[in-house]
Amino acid sequence: MSMLTESIDGVIGVDTHRDTLAAAAVTALGATLGSTQASADAGGYRQLLQFARGHLPNRRCWAVEGTSSYGAGLTEFLIEQGEHVVEVCRPKRPPRRGARKSDALDAIRAAREVLASDHLIEPRSRGHREALRVVMTTRAGAVTARTAAINHLKALIVGAPDDLRAELRGRTSDAQIAYCAKLRDRPAQDLQHRSTVRALRSTARRVQALTAEADELEREIARLVSQARPELVELPGVGSITAAEILISWSHPGRLRSEAAFATLAGAAPIPASSGLTNRHRLNRGGDRQLNRALHTIVLTRSRTDPATRAYITRRLAEGKTLRETKRCLKRIIARQLFRLLQPHQQANEPVAQTT
Repeated sequence: MSMLTESIDGVIGVDTHRDTLAAAAVTALGATLGSTQASADAGGYRQLLQFARGHLPNRRCWAVEGTSSYGAGLTEFLIEQGEHVVEVCRPKRPPRRGARKSDALDAIRAAREVLASDHLIEPRSRGHREALRVVMTTRAGAVTARTAAINHLKALIVGAPDDLRAELRGRTSDAQIAYCAKLRDRPAQDLQHRSTVRALRSTARRVQALTAEADELEREIARLVSQARPELVELPGVGSITAAEILISWSHPGRLRSEAAFATLAGAAPIPASSGLTNRHRLNRGGDRQLNRALHTIVLTRSRTDPATRAYITRRLAEGKTLRETKRCLKRIIARQLFRLLQPHQQANEPVAQTT
């Protein structure tokens, strides 16, 4: 059993769905006290809270699955009511065919998984962090759609009539987009030519609209970042997009117990890979890959623009490290720097992991 069992009387496990919520009360020893089902709305949230108070009136904890999706509303309601909420990943299902499966059983499994866990996951905050997340997600969708539209435009140009291809040959991508957006139908041309012109014009204007949308959202992201933590973008290599991704993953002070935990979340914690006389560490392929990508972007930017980072890379390479190992070390250093900036009230006696 985990340390949680010593501080609570039981856990309320919740299996979340779009329209319904299934909950089960489980004692600290894993015995089931009861289960219920409620609608995924304000009335259902109050019903679940009454259910929890009836079965576990004193010390209790909530294990909610999907705190950022189907369980987001319930999580926000419970935190406002002063309840202790932890996030639980999708509970493990029985591996064999024919095993029992229901929403109530999933809720019981969620509660028992928290009881057996050594590291509890605190839900990410809503408010400003959620505002950043939805804008970042929308911008990512616009950028992806823009890339698809550009690829479609290039394919149309390749198959266009010879006279159209001749007009576009030798131009840059931006120039081709601008030119195609201004194309006009030529009545003297055949049907294929006119249809291709319409397709090129429509696709080019779609690219322009998506570009304008992505730029507008990026300005909104920069504004939100400057309101939340303007000191982030003052760090070398940190722009508004990478700063937003860091804030989304970090969420709020106290969610991560140490800078080592933040590095593990970012996939930047060194993994021992020693054997015999070889003493080395390898890249971590786990963790939050969006946060890891943000760290990678910072490393690439600093390696081009920051003299101190370039000197560090040169020294590490001279010591026999590979470029990949050096970048891994830089990610770990940057993770430590970011955590100490975001959470300045770190305990003085907290152990600090060394970068190797």
